[in-house]
This record gives sequence, structure tokens and C-alpha cells, in this order.
Amino acid sequence: MNIRRVSAVMMLALLPVWSLSACASESKVKAREPLTLSSSVPPTAQQYTSQGSSAYQTGQYDQAKSLFAQAVSAAPNSGEAHYNLGLALFKLGDTDAAREQFMQAGVLAPGNKVIWDSPAHSPYGSPDANLPKKTKEHPYANSKPTFGGGPR
Repeated sequence: MNIRRVSAVMMLALLPVWSLSACASESKVKAREPLTLSSSVPPTAQQYTSQGSSAYQTGQYDQAKSLFAQAVSAAPNSGEAHYNLGLALFKLGDTDAAREQFMQAGVLAPGNKVIWDSPAHSPYGSPDANLPKKTKEHPYANSKPTFGGGPR
């Protein structure tokens, strides 16, 4: 067998493995979907959210932004409403305004794992900027080497 034929056979043998790993990585990506509001919010906020979700899912992000903003006005203490507005703003490319909405959503719904674990919120980190950041550097990484060993 010549070398070209061997490499072609090997590539054909590995093709199912490559395609399987590509499918597995695609399935891990979670879709960014608007959240439903709790039953304790006013019905108008729920109606705006329902209409905004429909607009969002059909790609009408300007209309979704407007409807989600009305839902936030009707239910300003709803983390889900702020999250939905953040999604629409994010799709429209207004990342600064989206960041504010995601942070507000996290503050209003601190135990909501959907908000905190979502791909839309997670790049923005913790809402408390005063929390210490973890360092990956070893504490003695900047010390000068010496002869004769370490501490006595």
C-alpha cells in the first residue's frame, strides 16, 4: 500500500470520531431563551413578557426589547424581566446595557440558577465588584532564589 492510500484510509476511519465529538460539543451550548415571570408579578408584565418572548424567538429583537422594557416597568423587582431585557439588548449588540440588566437580574434573583448559570450572564461575573479575585500565581513566585534552602 502506498502512503497516500494509508492516510486516506486512516482519515476515513477517524471521520466518525471527529463528527461525533463535534456534535457533542454543540449539544453542550445552551440556547438563550427568555424566562417566564413568576405568578406574583402583575398580569400586564406577564403579557408583555409573553409577547416579547414570541418576538425574540422570531428574531424581532427591537420589538422584544421594547416589550421586555415594558415588562421591567410593570415588574421592576423581577429578576427574570431584567434578564429577558438583557437578552434582547445583547442580541442587538448593546452589551453595556445588557450587562446592567444581567447584573440587576442577578441581584434580584440571587438563587436563580438559570440566570446565574446562563451563557448570557456568566461572562459578566459577580455583581459585587468588591469581592476579591482569585489569583493563579503562587505566593512565592516573585521571590528571589537563594542558596542554602528555605525557611529555618
